[in-house]
Amino acid sequence: MNSFRPSEYRPHFTGGHKQTLYAWARRRRFPHLPPPVERLFDVAADARVLAHCHWHGQPADYPTLLLLHGLEGSSLTHYMYGISDKAWAAGWNVVRLNQRNCGGTERLSRGLYHSGLTDDPLFVIRELIERDGIRAIAVAGYSLGGNLALKLAGELGDGPPSALRAVCAVSPTMDLGVCVEALERRSNIAYEWNFVRNLKARMRRKAAAFPGAYSLDRLGRIWTVRQFDEVYTAPHHGFRDATDYYYRASAMRVIDRIRVPTLILAAEDDPFVPPASFRDPSVTGNPSITVVLTPHGGHCAYVERAEPGYDGYWAEREVVRFAAHHAQDAPSASSRTRAPSLPLHA
Repeated sequence: MNSFRPSEYRPHFTGGHKQTLYAWARRRRFPHLPPPVERLFDVAADARVLAHCHWHGQPADYPTLLLLHGLEGSSLTHYMYGISDKAWAAGWNVVRLNQRNCGGTERLSRGLYHSGLTDDPLFVIRELIERDGIRAIAVAGYSLGGNLALKLAGELGDGPPSALRAVCAVSPTMDLGVCVEALERRSNIAYEWNFVRNLKARMRRKAAAFPGAYSLDRLGRIWTVRQFDEVYTAPHHGFRDATDYYYRASAMRVIDRIRVPTLILAAEDDPFVPPASFRDPSVTGNPSITVVLTPHGGHCAYVERAEPGYDGYWAEREVVRFAAHHAQDAPSASSRTRAPSLPLHA
């Protein structure tokens, strides 16, 4: 399982905050990525999710990378484009998936999303295999999306679909309670303020889309992510409170069950994802998981010095390398007769 060898990360500059903010604010262009095709997935009776897809001429003849964004991100977040650009050039189809209500899709789903809602990406994987005939799939997630990818792999355990070849997580918030505590540090006030500002704006749009379904009476008194989860996320999804939600939605609870080849990239200087979880025996002792914990890199950043033909975004490159490494034994188009059947349990 651990035959993959990551390349050395050489930071363009050090400092977790500096890396994080630079990657977030830097303007990027992707001139070689073709325009996406929009696709809706009916993941539940009352929920649709929107994906921006990049298909090669005969999609079933190519492996497919399913991308999951972080908290209050979307399919338009820069790293979603960055990985797409690199994967497309390497011969992959790409599906940039919006979580419920993200990317301006509040009207498509009656409910909210949460950090452990794995039913939606699993539905998408099944549809890609059964309807589109895709025979090799990798899933990659950043931050909250990384937790989602890891939790999905853990829940599938010994019974993942044969088409699921690899799972990748960059700066995953796989122990949600620990990450929320870190986010509440004084040094992280700017990050939390940004998350909360976006969460509150989304709730206002959600309430406008579904009049009477969501009360905004307490919204003005919410100043932290934990408060938002206490008032909205936890009760809406049937969790006892935010603490119960963080425990039950965390990938750490099932990470020892992962059997799909998995790559975790994390940095010691990540401002709000503490590194201790990545040294936990349930992670390091799982032969299916390759952990790369670097001294520098920030949160969802990992910026190196750019070179001709390489924009310097190391994590994006390593995700595509890992996915390709484990998809190379995918059946060829000529050997396919039909899409494989999938297990009915998650």
